[in-house]
Amino acid sequence: MLAYHEPVSIDLSASFKAYDVRGLVGETITEDSVRAVGAAFVDVLNLAGRRVLVGGDMRPSSEDFSAAFSEGARARGADVVQLGLISTDMLYFASGTLQAPGVVFTASHNPAGYNGMKMSRAGAVPLSADTGLTEIRDAAQALLDAAGEDGVVIPAAEHTGTVEQADQLHAYAAYLRSLVDLSSIRPLKVVVDAANGMAGLTTPAVLGDSFLDALPLEIVPLYFELDGTFPNHPANPLESENLRDLQAAVVEHGADIGLAFDGDADRCFVIDESGEPVSPSAVTALVARREIARARAEGEQTPVIIHNLITSRAVPELVEAEAGRAVETRVGHSFIKAVMAQEQAVFGGEHSAHYYFRDFFNADTGMLAAMHVLAALGRQELPLSELAAEYSPYYASGEINSEVEDKRAAAERVQHAFAERDTVVSHVDGLTVRAGDGTWWFNLRPSNTEPFLRFNGEAHSAARMESVRDEVLEIVRG
Repeated sequence: MLAYHEPVSIDLSASFKAYDVRGLVGETITEDSVRAVGAAFVDVLNLAGRRVLVGGDMRPSSEDFSAAFSEGARARGADVVQLGLISTDMLYFASGTLQAPGVVFTASHNPAGYNGMKMSRAGAVPLSADTGLTEIRDAAQALLDAAGEDGVVIPAAEHTGTVEQADQLHAYAAYLRSLVDLSSIRPLKVVVDAANGMAGLTTPAVLGDSFLDALPLEIVPLYFELDGTFPNHPANPLESENLRDLQAAVVEHGADIGLAFDGDADRCFVIDESGEPVSPSAVTALVARREIARARAEGEQTPVIIHNLITSRAVPELVEAEAGRAVETRVGHSFIKAVMAQEQAVFGGEHSAHYYFRDFFNADTGMLAAMHVLAALGRQELPLSELAAEYSPYYASGEINSEVEDKRAAAERVQHAFAERDTVVSHVDGLTVRAGDGTWWFNLRPSNTEPFLRFNGEAHSAARMESVRDEVLEIVRG
């Protein structure tokens, strides 16, 4: 028996979400709770005697949490492979190439006081509340609940697992380079805002010459220093104020493109040469066209593209025009990855700038999406603003959050208000209302990780989009 003496009074339901774990360090997530989760991870997935990958981002608590998880996993007989500092997509790469389950400690775009866990089975197959995460939570909670004055006791397995170190950065960079050839594009000046997150480590490796040959890219770095306190701005590029430094730098340096990554670098946002954001839906359509063309050239008759239900209608329209098949799914990486595997889809995209690739184990990677955009831009002469315009025929609201006490009641008020109109209503993921004539749509969806009701809408004209947006938000917030 291995006992730990940290005080224990943790309710794991406060940090376990639909498809990952997020919590306040020292309050809803502690070294003791992480240690219990490490043990539960091994027990629930039957990993005694097998390898388990463990890594973390640059947050101050990630190293200690990685060590605690490793202790719990080894106590239950797993052999731990310590990956050290990694981005989330580096975990997926390692899990896919090494065929081992794993965990990365990160809270993605959340503020510095948070941390969490993203877990996967071998082959980067996701864990969600429906596919093992709930069982891991309950097994870990049982260990925490059984703790006495001496703290949590992890029952020792017959054999304690081993531990080894494995640096994946070089192999990760080489693998991404093998998927998108940037060696022959025209020279591009690229401003990259890492937001003091893990892109400060991965960008020099993939787009620079840290390990590999130099590319025709001049990288202008913003906030590449790894610092989980985020001293310059939050690592959440979905919020427009966090893009301002990048937008200004793109214009100041006369750059061709700007790239903004979130804290764990699995998402990437794109800025054009004039400092304007390129919508993630436009990026999805652009990459979808490239991946459909590649798959068809390799003999695939009707390549499948996944998009979530709040992606622009431009995406399925382009997919069908390019002789692909578009499949709509609900929001969330575990759901999209499951559909990617089920449909053998070549690519998938979300409005939140998560991009999924069959060639990347059906997992999301912001860096690979960025490389596709760089390749498309660098193989023709138009500026990015003109290139992206082709993929943005509609007017979108962007994601607008409303903090409301009763999310369900707010959504029901909205549905009632639109009930007598010519609309089509869906409850696949929150509330989606589409105009009968196809000229507008909106979705209201409760956040899985934050206390918000999220609005996304789109229309054929800016005036119509604004009218629908304002009406819905007034009902939600009233």
